[in-house]
Amino acid sequence: MPVELAIVIVNWNGGELLRRSLQSVAQFPPSLPFEIVVVDNASTDGSRAWLESLGDRVRLIKNDENQGFGRANNQAFAATDAPLLFLLNSDAEVQRGAIDMLVETINSDERIGVVGPRLINPDGTLQASVWRNPVTPFETVANAFRLYKLMPRGLRGRLLLGYHWDHATRRRAQLLSGAALLVKRNLIDEVGGFDERFHMYGEDTEWSLRIVRAGWLMIFEPRAVVLHHGGQSSRKRWSDLEKRRTEYEGFFRFQRLCLSRRLALANLLTGCFVTLTHYLWQRLRGRPVEESKLVLKLHAAELKRTLLANSREPADGPAQVVKRTL
Repeated sequence: MPVELAIVIVNWNGGELLRRSLQSVAQFPPSLPFEIVVVDNASTDGSRAWLESLGDRVRLIKNDENQGFGRANNQAFAATDAPLLFLLNSDAEVQRGAIDMLVETINSDERIGVVGPRLINPDGTLQASVWRNPVTPFETVANAFRLYKLMPRGLRGRLLLGYHWDHATRRRAQLLSGAALLVKRNLIDEVGGFDERFHMYGEDTEWSLRIVRAGWLMIFEPRAVVLHHGGQSSRKRWSDLEKRRTEYEGFFRFQRLCLSRRLALANLLTGCFVTLTHYLWQRLRGRPVEESKLVLKLHAAELKRTLLANSREPADGPAQVVKRTL
């Protein structure tokens, strides 16, 4: 029977959470024929050996070094011919009926290319997964200085999304969390896979913007629920400050590649102002300032780079992933 869905998991030292992720798929499998494709990014915690012990229950792609999130997903895209692909983080667990609900939604309209579920934390609380894209100075200032408290709750949710919105209703989105996404193969054939210039952080933001700009719909489906532990791999790899630096480097690269120079400059100037204000406030209160100092330094360096640049970052364009030849 032809495979209709590929469940794609990128693993790097996933350990017990990887096991729980795969167990959740076994416990709550989709009703259509599926395969599991796992790309292991040179794990050293024994998880690769455990994956190998599963035999043909998973299709395992083994990398000799950590290729990053986007490139590893592209490897999986090229390795399967399935018309639907479900990208699932190694620290995420599907809940009952979640995959079938996502499939039902994505098949309800040919214009829908991506569907994301409602994410919950291990304690059952909401994990925000729907965001504006791209970010604007208005959002930055409203969140940094808590100006959203001046807005009625309903208006706040519609304007800012994220944790300001209750994630209770289905809606179109410009950016969905990459922790769990159902994607049509036709979309990947048209717009390409992840941009491999991003090693980690920023690649899902760039991909989402490219998808929406190409005319595809991204839909948030709250009836489908996935538990996401969140950030477990990054905690094993980086300190808090190192992770922060990596996140901002990804964000700045996204701005250079995708936004107009005017919007990028506006975001950078706003970021400098907000971060400087936070830094000074923390110093006055005798609080630690290491993170604010780092973020301010990163913003200042990127602002200088943007002011001196005559054009966007040169590049060969995003990685294009097409259906493999059988």
